[in-house]
Amino acid sequence: MRDETTRAANESAQQAAARLQTLTTVDRHDVAVILGSGWVPAAELLGETTSEFPVTDLPGFAPPAVEGHAGRFRSIDADGTRVLAFLGRTHLYEERGVDAVTHAVRTAHFSGCHTVVLTNGCGGLDPAWSPGTPVLIRDHINLTGASPLHGAHFVDLTDLYSARLRTMCRTIDPSLSEGVYCQFRGPMYETPAEIGMVAAMGGTLVGMSTALEAIVARSLGMEILGLSLVTNAAAGMTGEPLNHEEVLAAGQAAATRMGDLLGKVIRAL
Repeated sequence: MRDETTRAANESAQQAAARLQTLTTVDRHDVAVILGSGWVPAAELLGETTSEFPVTDLPGFAPPAVEGHAGRFRSIDADGTRVLAFLGRTHLYEERGVDAVTHAVRTAHFSGCHTVVLTNGCGGLDPAWSPGTPVLIRDHINLTGASPLHGAHFVDLTDLYSARLRTMCRTIDPSLSEGVYCQFRGPMYETPAEIGMVAAMGGTLVGMSTALEAIVARSLGMEILGLSLVTNAAAGMTGEPLNHEEVLAAGQAAATRMGDLLGKVIRAL
């Protein structure tokens, strides 16, 4: 039954990829970019948009449930590199299941993408990271209590986030720091006590996405770059309350830098 679940998820993604090919008239894409909260304005700097559609034009995709997620996808020409950009994502807390969360990654794989760039807006535990600071994801801790894999499907996650791609990013921007991302289920923000737990575990970034997508990307043989945008200090770090508007504002303020960085990385690939 579980192998059949994986097969069904892949078949749904293959159908979405076929429809995407028809809509964009692009035979295959090279790099997928999933843009998280606050990242959408950065898409303008990735390259020349050749087509854009609602994700609901593809089988298996639901409309966005979160402000700051546009619910669209673009086919972009970055000086010859074909980029498939998803402006928004499905989160686990939307209760559509893990396969809905990872559907964009599977679709990108069956569209030809060999590399996926996973971005997010997150809370930061390092006091040196002010809102708007980009941080490379070195590793992650999955605190969702969920697995995006079905059955006895054993996947090595030792070097999940590509050291090669992180080195490439630091060549472009030597100021980039690295961190360990912890994915919670959400939708509530973390408590100060939970942030204390994360710190004790060695986590430095907290959010509600990315880890499950990265696991599936690895299972499909894709190379993964994770990039977090620190949009706020994690709960309890400053004593100030957390809110989604702050996340969006920080992302918009950093959009130019983020788009410029991603554009250079994609061209370097």
